[in-house]
Amino acid sequence: MIRKSTLVLAVLFLTSLCFSQTQTKKRSSHPQASPPETAKAAAGAIDEKLFGAMRWRQVGPFRGGRVLAVTGVPGEPNVFYFGAAAGGVWKSTDAGANWAPIFDKEQIASIGSIAVSPSDHNVIYVGTGEACIRGNISYGNGVYKSLDGGKTWKNIGLKDTQHIGKVVVDPRNPNIVFVA
Repeated sequence: MIRKSTLVLAVLFLTSLCFSQTQTKKRSSHPQASPPETAKAAAGAIDEKLFGAMRWRQVGPFRGGRVLAVTGVPGEPNVFYFGAAAGGVWKSTDAGANWAPIFDKEQIASIGSIAVSPSDHNVIYVGTGEACIRGNISYGNGVYKSLDGGKTWKNIGLKDTQHIGKVVVDPRNPNIVFVA
């Protein structure tokens, strides 16, 4: 009996050694040297030699925490909104090179969703309170609306929901909103 169990253990041990010798592709600690295909397509007729020495890098926002809400603006490729789980809403108007906080005057910093109206890009909705399942999530106090591209905000309701994971704006009417 001891001989049989010793043989089984030896086979298992040798099998594990075979798998431990598998070659893995070496990963570079440097970012990729060329832009992704979508960026190349967007560049169009730009001479790539002009940007050959450039490297991709992170430009912010820094220390934003968990990210639950990111959106762009159709037809405005340089405008983006970013909502952090505990860092408010940030806006970039230069394709992410610089970010500015636009939700700091509000009582809540936990953002679950951001939606820009397709028919009026000045109308923005923010659902507060992260909706991901975690042991330490931050709560919100409803839905906020901006009519001026994020300069001012008004809480428009659902204050007791605490966790809003998705806001969708009707493509034809910026006053019709679906909230989950």
